[in-house]
Amino acid sequence: MQGSVETTSRPGFSRTLKAYIALTKPRVLELLLVTTVPVMILAHGGVPNLWLVLATVIGGAMSAGSAAAFNMYLDRDIDAHMHRTEKRPIVTGEVSPRAALVFAWALAVASTFWLCVTTNWLAAALSVAAIFFYVVIYTIILKRRTEQNIVWGGIAGCFPVLIGWTAVTGSLAWTPFILFLLVFLWTPPHYWPLSMKYKGDYQEADIPMLGATRDGLQVGLQVILYAWATVASSLLLIPVAGMGLVYSVSAVVLGGWFIVESHVLYNRAVRGEQIRPMRVFHASITYLTLLFVAIAVDPLLNF
Repeated sequence: MQGSVETTSRPGFSRTLKAYIALTKPRVLELLLVTTVPVMILAHGGVPNLWLVLATVIGGAMSAGSAAAFNMYLDRDIDAHMHRTEKRPIVTGEVSPRAALVFAWALAVASTFWLCVTTNWLAAALSVAAIFFYVVIYTIILKRRTEQNIVWGGIAGCFPVLIGWTAVTGSLAWTPFILFLLVFLWTPPHYWPLSMKYKGDYQEADIPMLGATRDGLQVGLQVILYAWATVASSLLLIPVAGMGLVYSVSAVVLGGWFIVESHVLYNRAVRGEQIRPMRVFHASITYLTLLFVAIAVDPLLNF
C-alpha cells in the first residue's frame, strides 16, 4: 500500500520533461524564432545555409532558455504570489531550486560552446551578453526597484537580431542595430498592457511594473509614445537597408494599425471606459510577427 503511494506521488519522466521545458519559457522562444531567422535572410540577401540557420536557432534557444531558467530561480519567491506565475515548476515543486540553477548554468555553457563552434565567436559573445543582461541587469538589479524595469531590461530581448546577423556575416552593421532599436522600442508597449491586465498580481508581489503603479491614462500615453517611436524606427530601416516594396508597404500598414490600437487604449482611459489592455498586447505580437515576415520576404522577392 505504501509502495503504491510512493509510485504515484513521484512525477514521471514525461511530467519532469515538461517541467524543465517550462523553465525555458517556450512562448518567449517563439519571439526568438520570429526575429532571428528573418534577419539571417536579410543579412544573406536570400536563404542562407539551412544548417547555419538551424544551428543559430538551436544555440539561441538554449541561450534564451538559460536566461529564463535563471529568472525563474531568482524570482521563485515572487512567482508564488502571482496568479500568472504560480504554476511555474519551481513554485509547484516539480523542479527544485538547485536543479533549476544547475539546468540554467548547463544551458548557458552549452549554448555558448555550441554557437562558438557552429557560427562564430561574436555570435557566442552576444549570446552571453543577452543572458547577462536579462539575469543581472533586469532580474537582479532593475525588476524590483524601478517601474522602468522592462524598458532597459527589455534590451535582452533585442540580442537575437544581432546574433542572427553576426551568424551570417561575422560582423555588425547599421541594419541590425536599427532592428535592435525596433525591438527595444516595441517591448514597453507590448509588455505594459500585460502588466495592466495583471496589475493586482504585481502589486501583491510588490513589483513596480508601470502598469501596476500608474493609472490607465498615464500607461496609455506611454504606450502611444513608444508605439509611434517603434513605427518610426521600422521606417528608418527602409533607406538604411535598402528595403523594397513588400517591406515598405507592410511597415506603413502594420505600423498604422499598431498605432491606432494604442490610441484606442488611451482614448478608452480618457473617457473612463473599460480598458482592454490585452487587445494591444495581442496586436503588438501580431505586428512584430508580420513585420519580420515582411523582412524575410522582401529580399526574396527583390522588388
